[in-house]
Amino acid sequence: MAGDPIRKLATFDPSPVGGDRDLRPVERANTKTTAEVDGADLRARGERRGIERLQTEKIGGLKHTIEEPASEQNFLLPREAGGMSLFLLAAYAVAAVAFQGLPSTHTLGAALASAALFACGSLFAATERRADNSLAARALMVLAGIVLPMALAGYALAGWVSEGLPWQWAIATLICVNAAAAAALFDMRIISLFCAKIASWAGFAVLMPSTLTYAALIAAAITLSLIARLEWKAAERRRLAREARERVAARAEDILRSFEETGQGWFWETDRRGLITYISPKAAKALGKSSDEIVGRPLSEIVYPTESAADAERTLAFHLSARSAFHDVEVRAATSGDERWWALAGRPVYDSYKNFCGFRGHGTDLTEKRRSEQQVSRLAHYDSLTGLANRVQMSQALEQILAAPSGRERACAVLMLDLDRFKHVNDTLGHPAGDALLKQVAQRLERAIGGAGRCGRLGGDEFQVIVPGHQDRNTLGNMAQEIINALSQPYSITGQSVVIGASVGIALAPEHGTTSDALIRNVDLALYAAKDAGRGVYRFYAEDLHAAAEERAALEQDLREAIAKGELELHYQPVVFAANEKIVGFEALMRWNHPTRGWLSPAKFVPIAEDAGLIDRMGQWALRTACADLARWPRSIRCAVNVSALQFANPELPTIIANALAHAGVAPSRLELEITESVFLNDSAGADAMFKALKRVGVRLALDDFGTGYSSLGYLKKAPFDKIKIDRSFVQGATEEDSRNGAIIASITSLAEALHMDTTAEGVETLDELELVRLLGCSHIQGYIYFRPMNAADATALVSGDLVAEADGPQCARVPRQNLLRKVTVIHNNNRLHATLRNISESGAMIEGLWNMPAGSAMRIEFSDDTLVTAQVRWSRENRVGVEFHDPLRRRADGSYSVLKGQRSHSAGTGGW
Repeated sequence: MAGDPIRKLATFDPSPVGGDRDLRPVERANTKTTAEVDGADLRARGERRGIERLQTEKIGGLKHTIEEPASEQNFLLPREAGGMSLFLLAAYAVAAVAFQGLPSTHTLGAALASAALFACGSLFAATERRADNSLAARALMVLAGIVLPMALAGYALAGWVSEGLPWQWAIATLICVNAAAAAALFDMRIISLFCAKIASWAGFAVLMPSTLTYAALIAAAITLSLIARLEWKAAERRRLAREARERVAARAEDILRSFEETGQGWFWETDRRGLITYISPKAAKALGKSSDEIVGRPLSEIVYPTESAADAERTLAFHLSARSAFHDVEVRAATSGDERWWALAGRPVYDSYKNFCGFRGHGTDLTEKRRSEQQVSRLAHYDSLTGLANRVQMSQALEQILAAPSGRERACAVLMLDLDRFKHVNDTLGHPAGDALLKQVAQRLERAIGGAGRCGRLGGDEFQVIVPGHQDRNTLGNMAQEIINALSQPYSITGQSVVIGASVGIALAPEHGTTSDALIRNVDLALYAAKDAGRGVYRFYAEDLHAAAEERAALEQDLREAIAKGELELHYQPVVFAANEKIVGFEALMRWNHPTRGWLSPAKFVPIAEDAGLIDRMGQWALRTACADLARWPRSIRCAVNVSALQFANPELPTIIANALAHAGVAPSRLELEITESVFLNDSAGADAMFKALKRVGVRLALDDFGTGYSSLGYLKKAPFDKIKIDRSFVQGATEEDSRNGAIIASITSLAEALHMDTTAEGVETLDELELVRLLGCSHIQGYIYFRPMNAADATALVSGDLVAEADGPQCARVPRQNLLRKVTVIHNNNRLHATLRNISESGAMIEGLWNMPAGSAMRIEFSDDTLVTAQVRWSRENRVGVEFHDPLRRRADGSYSVLKGQRSHSAGTGGW
């Protein structure tokens, strides 16, 4: 198409509108040129030339076209007048032929002078355009470049007539000269045209002076003046209209070009055959080509074809073939590198004769928008921290599986994971460290699962795994154990070693639920069961877990009320100095006498308090109460209070302890804090700072449950402990044949002696155990062999005497036992009670978690769904009972018992009854 496409686009409304509207009037001049080029005879050649012109037109040329006419019309002399001199010479030559000879010398001289002056017209025009020219100088240039040459031309013709040239021929020649001057030189220059016409006729008045001649010349001047005035007004109106159109076009051009340059969009144009006649340079650059390379190619080549045939009516090709307007047609650009998306809009263009000329339109880049939408979609379906699927996507995946048409396809397994001790990492190292830990957990979880299922993060430290298809329980158990093992390995966080654990609950569909809500509820219950079993284990869902969950929720509520009402109690178990068997201190033990359930074991309500966030309040109460009771005892008596890992992470702990001591008036050295190895899991600088702060207060520190948790002994080099407490699991069974517990106790006492620390052997219940721990060098003893825990009043009465303790208990354990930590269900008086099997032998077992169980009571112990053993209570101490089986158990070759279903024991040894 002829003309600059940018200029035509400047009058094009880029907003998406219907295709029925015609071009605006301001476009018609350009589109009519298109119709002429598309004529029947020159159609193909014209289009090729149009493409060539489009390839060579530049923005500067357009600007020159718009600005040049307005500036030239401000001057009276045209830039080029040389053509007029040639025209005059040709007219004189024709007149010489008609005259059949040359005129006289002065006539010929006037004719040649007029032609010579017109030949110097460009010089006169350049002089006029000098910026320093005055009005007089410009008038002189008009006289020399217009009036004088036209007057000489008229004079020459008038003189020629007097010499015999037919006057008709001279008049015709002069009219032609005036017409040529008006059309070629003085168009839109009214003053120049007026001066030229009057000057051309003035020659006749000079040669043939008469009143009539002058009257005619004056009349002509007046008439020309009136005509010039009318023409001036019309020219002014046309000039103002043209300048207004040019301003609008220039403004539109600037806006469109700014639109292009800012990258907000680009423009395109095609001819009637769909070939590109214009495309913005930015769009061409995005395609990896120049505009020249794309012009002349089909529009369909700049986009990839639509992949879905179902959307054919909305494709770009459909609209182009139907010649219908379109907008927001999303296409993928035919780029060779990164994926790029465009939204195209366009409408057909018609000339004034309603002939289709092609399409014009614009495009916008949707790439960033699409990336943003993809990012939003990812955020909506993926966890932003770990990159795993989030709760929404996991829920959708589970519902999709459960809604499958085939029953076989609806089978799946759901594993729910909860990280153990993760909150302690957050509290001690901060949330950034916790986030880094979660990322590593996610990576390990994905490696452990592999392609067997989909894993996601539900929030916090909760993760979920969905394994589609029917799964064998053994396979799922192995997978869960592999996950636990993988997540329990040490992590490196900000240069520090961190150890956590994981508990896993497992539920199967459709066995444990046919809906998403039911399955999630049941797998949560299985996870709670895993936590109650001591954490770091996995549990499958079982029907009785609902009752356990309800019991747990009820106990949590009762515990809150008990704390508020002050129903918790502290009992004290004496600690005896092994050398002289004198009482030197107590360990404070928390007890809860439930209004309806009776005495509850701390193993039952302390984990609930930790999960519910109540342990800190309970710990502070225990510190204040123990200090108040300690104030009533002799100064030689100390009291040990257990401090949980959550309490230890509280920066205010030293202040709390100092306030409790000051309020009770107790010397800090009389208070002993028992701290477990779990506080070293993160090996953080915060732990070191806390130890230093506690030592500044002046309290003693004891390492509780030594050897049962954290595997590294490096912390003993810098932790300022005063005592190591040997866990009861090493004491019980130490006197058995082939037991290694004695060697472990000896190692611990040697280590403590080298580090100048005391040792306390916990859980000593028989005389042979007492003799062994004394022989192995334990400095202090605590256990039933001397005293059971007692309330504060009994403890006060005990220390009011001579403080001498006397050992009282069985000589040794009755039969070899296998130590366990296994959940069982006890049926007593038609009540189902949940308890923990601590050890077992052929004839009996010790069960923990049963309170107020009178000796002689009959019970049934449910080891599994199909294994039930009848037993009778032989003794009961606090929450522990010793039972005798009615029928002795059969012992396997590997040392385990048939009721254990192949379960491995946690440790070997004998347990006291």
